[in-house]
Amino acid sequence: MKRVVIAGGAGFIGSHLCERFLSEGYEVYCVDNLYTGSKENIRHLLEREKKFHFIYASILDPLDIACDLVLNFACPASPPHYQKDPIYTARTSFEGTRHLLEMAKKYQARFLLASTSEVYGDPEVHPQNESYRGNVNPIGIRSCYDEGKRIAETLTMDYHRFYGMDTKIIRIFNTYGPRMLENDGRVVSNFIVQALKGEPLTIYGDGNQTRSFCYVSDLVEGIYRMSIKDNFVGPVNLGNPEEYTMRQLATLVLELTQSSSPLHFLPLPEDDPKRRRPDITLAQKALGWSPTVPVKEGLKATITYFQKRFFG
Repeated sequence: MKRVVIAGGAGFIGSHLCERFLSEGYEVYCVDNLYTGSKENIRHLLEREKKFHFIYASILDPLDIACDLVLNFACPASPPHYQKDPIYTARTSFEGTRHLLEMAKKYQARFLLASTSEVYGDPEVHPQNESYRGNVNPIGIRSCYDEGKRIAETLTMDYHRFYGMDTKIIRIFNTYGPRMLENDGRVVSNFIVQALKGEPLTIYGDGNQTRSFCYVSDLVEGIYRMSIKDNFVGPVNLGNPEEYTMRQLATLVLELTQSSSPLHFLPLPEDDPKRRRPDITLAQKALGWSPTVPVKEGLKATITYFQKRFFG
């Protein structure tokens, strides 16, 4: 039986990963300080799974858990949360990643870093492939996260080269699904909550900026395949290449929720990317992975979750 440490395991994506690795026979150690994670996301595992262990801890402190695999998903990932304390966010990406790398090195464990499409910034290349080095503002209000993830990638590759560690990097594009926070400031949860409340749907800019939305089960499948893939470091993009404007997404959410909420336009935030779409050619070739859940079906499941969780 293998042991996996999932830092940020009580979060949106992390909790789904805990379930997946348990289903694959792993003993799972979920490490989380509940900064944006929630025990509600893992309560069913705590009550029923003997191979599941929750450790309340911050990765800003050194950890010592004997393991075979370390997944680093511990970082606030939505603008309201990572901008709330930007120094904490930057420290989480650098110091926290270093602590997890040191633990993985001690136990000769494989290490996987959850990086982000934000390393590409407001891209001048479209769609974005892994060789694109990005267009990132190093001193903007988003840079604590954008540059934090870039330095986390640097650390991960330096441990790989300097110590010969088995490391991996994934770059996650917009992901949505059950267990998203209702107040996380991401566009899918914003639109759904506003539509269900009958409030205006907030669109920043003219609504023609684009994003690509990957359902969480598809992402988890890609992460799992990457985690067990030998001799492949990455980085590799994981996301859905189907592109939507914010107007299109808002219209679809209104249709699925049967809401009559109007659209409300606000100025575009600083350094907000105009277009975002992954080139997943490498993931398709190296991992045999492509997303399978249509956005409309994923949104239906996510809306049902929000209806039951917050409006039931």
